[in-house]
Amino acid sequence: MDFDAPMPEGVRLSDVGVEAARIERMGFDGIWSFEIAHDPFFPLLEAALATERLRIGTNIAVAFARSPFSMATSAWDLQAVSRGRLLLGLGTQVRAHVERRFSAAFDHPAARIVDYIDCLRAIWATFQTGAHACHEGRFYRFTLINDFFNPGPIDHPDIPVYLAGVNPRMATAAGEAADGFSVHPMHSPHYFREVIRPALAEGARKRGRSARSLTVLASCFVVRGATERARRRAEQEVRRQIAFYASTPSYRTFLEFHGEIDTGKRLSALMREGRFDEMPVLVSDRLLGAVAISESDGDLAKSLRARYSDDLVQRVALYEGVPSGADERQWRMFIDSVRS
Repeated sequence: MDFDAPMPEGVRLSDVGVEAARIERMGFDGIWSFEIAHDPFFPLLEAALATERLRIGTNIAVAFARSPFSMATSAWDLQAVSRGRLLLGLGTQVRAHVERRFSAAFDHPAARIVDYIDCLRAIWATFQTGAHACHEGRFYRFTLINDFFNPGPIDHPDIPVYLAGVNPRMATAAGEAADGFSVHPMHSPHYFREVIRPALAEGARKRGRSARSLTVLASCFVVRGATERARRRAEQEVRRQIAFYASTPSYRTFLEFHGEIDTGKRLSALMREGRFDEMPVLVSDRLLGAVAISESDGDLAKSLRARYSDDLVQRVALYEGVPSGADERQWRMFIDSVRS
């Protein structure tokens, strides 16, 4: 099981290289950027230039905010400069943000993202081999190019595409078109086994392959701290994050699975009314225990291994970042113990 780190929160672009090199020294296998308040690709360029073995990935880049050709070119350049270390993580976002923030189309998102990924692969094939531009899908077309616009072949042309999701329909899309599936932190091992894994298998069957061929990345909420007081603060922050996600209707399938559908509805109402401080209180201990692990329950590394036993996932990332002042030796020891 590979152990990855999120891009440190709030790090300046000019400092990303230093932070990425530090994360590599600690023994992490990969680093993931996010599309929140900044572009997800610029930090990965800095990380690629400052490291030798660290995998670099987007978790996620909003697919529908960019044309397939634009996405394909950015990924191609990063794959070249990193010498084959890119993991291209895509997500659909939600309708309101795609339509009202990105001014893009969102209809039939699962079918659209499958066509999007197929179009990406067609573009990359043309970049690498000069093949005729010949993708004509339900939503996207790639039927025109000349040498002036073709960046040409690279040494590592096979770019793994990860698709992020929470619900079974997106997992089916990942099984059909992607190389990996990025599990949202709002998950539990039980939900993954009972809901997500069968959906991945259903999608894979459409292409005549096994879901076992997909690499699964799981981001995990963790409650940790050097003192009991610090752990209480960390737990409150995790409850706040869970409440934020659970207030969005997209997560109702997961909440219903765990008998928390009413909690989701109440959180949505509080979100609409701007009563943010009241939201974490609604996160029950049962829901917290389903999606997070805590240092208070014993050895954190053992808890991680137990949570993702029987090869449930192949890559794990903690939702929390690695503080700038973190002890590198302690983190190396922790990562080694997760893998042991």
